[in-house]
Amino acid sequence: MEDNKRTNTGGNDPMEDKLRELTEDTQVPASLEPEQIEKMLLKKKKEKTVKYRRKYAGIAAAACLCLAVGVTAAITGQRGDDSSSGAGAGAEIASEAGNAGETAEGETTESETKIASAADYDQIYDYIQAELKYQEKQAKKQARMYSDGTASGVEEIASADSAVMDSGAAQNAAAYSGAGGGSTPGGGYSDTNVREESVGEADVVKTDGSCLYVMSGNRVEIVDIASEEMEEIAAVTVDPDSYIRELYVEGSRMAVFYTQSKYTQEDGIEVRSREFACTDVYDISDPSAPVKLNTFSQSGAYNTMRVKDGYAYVISSFYPDTASPRSDVGAYVPSVQSGTLEADRILMPEQEMGSEYTVITAFSLADPQEQTDSKAVFGSAGLCYVSGENIYVTETCYDTDDTGMSRTAVRKVAYHDGQLEGAAQAKVDGMLNDSFSIDEYNGYLRLVTTITSDNGVMPISGDSSAAEPDSSNALYVLDGELQITGEIRDLAPGETVYSARFMGDTGYFVTFRQVDPLFSVDLSDPASPQIIGELKIPGFSEYLHPYGEGLLLGIGMAVDEEGVTTEGVKLSMFDISDPGNVTEASVYVMEDMYGTDAAYDYKAVFADVEKNLFGFRAYGGNGDVYAVFSYDASEGFREVFSRELTYGGDARGLYAGERFYLVVGNTVESYTLSGFEKIDDIVLGSIEPLAAD
Repeated sequence: MEDNKRTNTGGNDPMEDKLRELTEDTQVPASLEPEQIEKMLLKKKKEKTVKYRRKYAGIAAAACLCLAVGVTAAITGQRGDDSSSGAGAGAEIASEAGNAGETAEGETTESETKIASAADYDQIYDYIQAELKYQEKQAKKQARMYSDGTASGVEEIASADSAVMDSGAAQNAAAYSGAGGGSTPGGGYSDTNVREESVGEADVVKTDGSCLYVMSGNRVEIVDIASEEMEEIAAVTVDPDSYIRELYVEGSRMAVFYTQSKYTQEDGIEVRSREFACTDVYDISDPSAPVKLNTFSQSGAYNTMRVKDGYAYVISSFYPDTASPRSDVGAYVPSVQSGTLEADRILMPEQEMGSEYTVITAFSLADPQEQTDSKAVFGSAGLCYVSGENIYVTETCYDTDDTGMSRTAVRKVAYHDGQLEGAAQAKVDGMLNDSFSIDEYNGYLRLVTTITSDNGVMPISGDSSAAEPDSSNALYVLDGELQITGEIRDLAPGETVYSARFMGDTGYFVTFRQVDPLFSVDLSDPASPQIIGELKIPGFSEYLHPYGEGLLLGIGMAVDEEGVTTEGVKLSMFDISDPGNVTEASVYVMEDMYGTDAAYDYKAVFADVEKNLFGFRAYGGNGDVYAVFSYDASEGFREVFSRELTYGGDARGLYAGERFYLVVGNTVESYTLSGFEKIDDIVLGSIEPLAAD
């Protein structure tokens, strides 16, 4: 699935920059577009041998992941950045030009009270030229390294998993602050697993209790589920040059989000020239006859979206044409609704370089007549996290000295009732694993990062020939101005963060190399966070999900004692009733399985704590399965439903009323929710869609 993780790779990868330079004028075939590559990567089966993922050493190339606890995470890869860490060479805040606010060595953040807007388009153009010069210098430096034989670590970079996981999951009920729910409180149907409570997210499937809304290729199918016999009643589509990414349903409104490619003729050959993130808004008061109300457009590929208090916030990633002349403003400045974005709406980085934009626009779902506001964050697109009040755009970068120190820049954009305002920016050491590694609570921002001095390369276990980087982990607490209030350094040397979950005044995170330490952190005093517990067990958890009072569910992999070979998908139920003494209350291993959707796409997880059910897709040597489990304190985990999947496509489990629905690609199957007995099935695509404008 294209998760809005999508999939950023992280940082200044000189080798990739050199390849980019050599292929700058080469047109990318449609089959190799970032969206297609993302889908291919997500469907690709993982090997049984564990390849320790450096989320920031991936190879995908696209855009920004939004953590509005939800992004779809988006697997919109970006150069040199990992899916969860988000980054880019353009995010190199520690530029050779230096920063006016640079602090002494040992300090971990620089911040201004506000993010400055661009003075004019000339300033933006100059930043782009500075970026190009920096990249050229890096490419020459890398070429010299290869020519004298000093380059190393290339095989490790190439073999590392591309970062296509915005791992994590939605929170259960409102028992935990800052948690997103997997079901609608008091409602009779489930909702998308979201990152942040009360912040809505789009997905590939939605339900309002009476209909299913299913993304299927370039169509959205509407299925009546009022009776046991399902019926396809309507469909909408987009033009052939567009690619639907997600959809959102709320009340009488449905929004369809897609990336549109526009083409021009060069020497009689049609080539892609621009990409636009578009949103079609429909009135679905009568689901059998949807009516299009408006279409919104903004530069770049669609990344993710969020909904709060009736307003939708759409986020896209725009790569300017760096070869364009200064006079061609439209080539290097994003547009919104066909109008070039004003300079004072473009938020600039601290360093005087930039190569990418994160474009944010807002509109009212109830009255979608025009966009209420728009901003663009210039610098380098990266992982995005959206809390209930702020959008955080992060960028992974490396110091320009010989240490290659990994760092994360954080840009804060406040939002309220469809209005956007640049608030603050800062930088901390280390890189984020995914959107669950950053969290806002009571006005404070908490982050857990992995710090390396070797450009994020982590050797495969057992490879003694690979140089071992100096790595550790850190936790930071930042105030509303993004100044560091408290921090913990030098955690778990030689290991890397695999998953995290902040729950009110307590945080949990998992690191891994050969064992799986689950750390618990007391955050009640923002100025003095304290590690209060550490549980070491074999294997690792890639996804953590609060599962009722005092319980934390982990989904990951069982690994042998050497930490080399996976032995199956591992379910762990952690007893966190005493955060200072966490125990593993129960374990269940799905043998012959070597991966799950939960590892990279939290939206793919169905979880309802009140119904005591959770489900996900797992990959195995004998095929894929969608499995649903329950948990009992005395009996442990129990598999209550398992369906072998013989066809591709995104898999989603959800319920409405007393029926459970399994949606995979363009097929829908219904079961009784009590005993999972088969009721009906339907193959979509038989109805004529509402034509695109």
